[in-house]
Amino acid sequence: MSESWRQILYRSVKFYAVGGVGIAVQLASLAFFVGYLKWNYLVATALAVETAILHNFVWHELWTWRDRNIYNPTGHLSRLIRFNLTNGAVSLSANVLLMRFFVGTLHIHYFVANILSVASCSLLQFGVSHYYVFRSRNPAGT
Repeated sequence: MSESWRQILYRSVKFYAVGGVGIAVQLASLAFFVGYLKWNYLVATALAVETAILHNFVWHELWTWRDRNIYNPTGHLSRLIRFNLTNGAVSLSANVLLMRFFVGTLHIHYFVANILSVASCSLLQFGVSHYYVFRSRNPAGT
């Protein structure tokens, strides 16, 4: 039995709640790398995004898709790899490209540009996570 639209909606709320905290993690990391360490904003963006990706993965495992992980509790590493190769790749490449455009071309402050970059990828990331990374392994399909 597949999930109802209400179950998917509830899961998406959890996904975006984790993502909201992930944005704070990413912005704090970015501010630290650029503001304190004085790194180039593109290098700092890549590292800040990866920090948020790892944060989000842990919380999606523990909360958002916890019910799906009980059917394959040893699959953490395979899910982490899928998460990094899908959401991570989309987030990392889109963030760096959009940051280059927003900061380098439009001269928007790196902090505001990063918020705009993150928002641009969120719908795609939920779909990939829901239907691929944390897909159900239960024989019943739930």
